[in-house]
Amino acid sequence: MSFVSPLFLWYFMPAILIAVLVLPRSWRNGIVAVGSLVFYATGAGAFTLLLLTCMVVNYAAGPALEPDPWHPHLQRRRRWLLIAVVTFDLSILLIWKYAGFATEQIAWFARLFGGDFPIAELALPIGISFFTFHHISYVVDIYRGERPALRNPVSFGTYISMFPQLAAGPIVRYHEIADQLPQHRSHRLDDIAAGFPRFALGLCKKAVIADSLAPMVDACFSTPAEDMTFAIAWLGAIGYTLQLYFDFSGYSDMAIGLGRMLGFRLPENFARPYSSVTVTEFWRRWHMSLSRWFRDYVYIPLGGNRDGAAKTYRNLWIVFLLTGFWHGAAWTYVVWGVYHGVLLVVERATGRDASPRTTAGRVGRRVLTLFLVIFGWVFFRAPDLGYAFTMLGDMLIPDFTGLNDVVEGALTNQRLVLLLAALAVFFLPAYPVTGPLLESARTKPAAALRVAVMTVGVFYAAVLVATGTFSPFLYYQF
Repeated sequence: MSFVSPLFLWYFMPAILIAVLVLPRSWRNGIVAVGSLVFYATGAGAFTLLLLTCMVVNYAAGPALEPDPWHPHLQRRRRWLLIAVVTFDLSILLIWKYAGFATEQIAWFARLFGGDFPIAELALPIGISFFTFHHISYVVDIYRGERPALRNPVSFGTYISMFPQLAAGPIVRYHEIADQLPQHRSHRLDDIAAGFPRFALGLCKKAVIADSLAPMVDACFSTPAEDMTFAIAWLGAIGYTLQLYFDFSGYSDMAIGLGRMLGFRLPENFARPYSSVTVTEFWRRWHMSLSRWFRDYVYIPLGGNRDGAAKTYRNLWIVFLLTGFWHGAAWTYVVWGVYHGVLLVVERATGRDASPRTTAGRVGRRVLTLFLVIFGWVFFRAPDLGYAFTMLGDMLIPDFTGLNDVVEGALTNQRLVLLLAALAVFFLPAYPVTGPLLESARTKPAAALRVAVMTVGVFYAAVLVATGTFSPFLYYQF
């Protein structure tokens, strides 16, 4: 079930909100947990059993992972239990997400010597990367003593399976939400009043802009490599840069808005990333919940920046190699992660990870950062490395060939207008960020934006959804 499907918008979401408002307050976590599992099962089917199995293992391990100052001799047992549970979680992720990729590499190597090797073909469970990271956050935070284990299985089920963030984030670290999980949590109508405009903003981003740009982007990236031109390459790269942002930030806005309507405060995930002056700043603004997760559970445990420049660069590179691999089992994602890791190391090594002091310097660095990010998205979207390098080559060598008939047909007048309007995100100031402003600001401009989003924007988005002109969120594949 997708947030932009009629089933969700007109039946599931209203039913959950009404149940939460009408039924006793002590039932709310149960309503959210059961509703979330139903939400997941409609799209994942039998994979719901895999999710439930992971939940049972991590929930059962939680109490035994808590620090016990009265029995320090249990520290070794706790450490080995943590290793076992994290290994279990990562094994589930590795098997279901990366077995096919691994066997493809083995089969390729075997063919070099005239051999053969079977390739595993496993369907990817929806949201497996996200609920795996939630489970790891849960057990690690308990082990560190940052929060106690949840004794109530309903509260645990609410945290792991909460439908706003289950399929594509934001990634909610356990210590961020633990204090919100007790069933005596208050829930007021003003939560819905604050959360719905945020949800509506995300719906407009997704249905009106991202899905409208999708056919044009698909046409560009479907162009045979030998027919690629300078114009098609740049149109596809810029179009995808915008499509991905409006699709994923739109999902995040919808998730945060839904969470707020249910009484939860989910973490922010985007803060105008295309306004960044450095690649380092870009990663403080893009998919922020993922960056924070890797910082807390990978970068800092590796040593962070505590042991000198060389180890800091190593840790950065490892984190972004894993970031690329987390996104997908393909060499394109690995290269994309390594590419960003190299950029971050270069910025830190040259002292260019800080914003320039002059206006001209900031403008120049912002333009450079944007181009570097756009080049990176080509690897992210391309079907393989060969195609990505061909496309990048055409982006760097101008020609006067123009667009082919397929791309021209996909670039309708409506999509051209929306593309030009979407380009505004390249020129906006870094602050204020629209989502939090829309949700909580009491200024007249914010009020006017809320009215526009909840009337004209939602009406137009609803028409698009009703006519079936919507597609799955891009991050569902991760």
